[in-house]
Amino acid sequence: MKKTIIKLQYNSPVVLTFSFLSLVALLLGKLTGGYTTVKLFSVYRSSLADVFTYLRFFLHVLGHSSYSHLIGNIMFILVLGPALEERYGSHDLLMAILITAFVSGLIQWLFFPGTALLGASGIVFMMIVMMSLSGMKNGCIPITLILVLVLYIGGEIIDGVVLRDNVSQLTHIVGGICGAVLGINLRN
Repeated sequence: MKKTIIKLQYNSPVVLTFSFLSLVALLLGKLTGGYTTVKLFSVYRSSLADVFTYLRFFLHVLGHSSYSHLIGNIMFILVLGPALEERYGSHDLLMAILITAFVSGLIQWLFFPGTALLGASGIVFMMIVMMSLSGMKNGCIPITLILVLVLYIGGEIIDGVVLRDNVSQLTHIVGGICGAVLGINLRN
């Protein structure tokens, strides 16, 4: 009888690396009593003379407040990301993540000086919208995309007005808008 050898494949390098880095950021935060989470993996108003300000514009998407916060985001990223990485390529997906991180970080820094932002939910919503756009053919807008946008953006606006929680609905909306803009541009 012939032995079957099971090989593991690093099939989606951007998505897997993002996921592992997010786990490392969470573990570092736990090991340092939250110091690295605040110093590196959260974005908030800080001096432009501080080099960490610029790093935080990008790194905040790796930071998470808890294991459940991390898992909630990473599960979506692991489900949606590989298909997007296969469709658009690793480079374009990485650029989409970096652009979405920067835009959401900059908006947080500019308009919400008294609060901090961390987590990959903006990236998740960017991926949701990009995935919905991947069904576009011959210039036709899929009804599923319209439904995703109406339900998601409408839900986020309602939550933003009604709920007073620690969830940044604006980041979700920014992620969705980035996903729409980037998805349309990458298709072309």
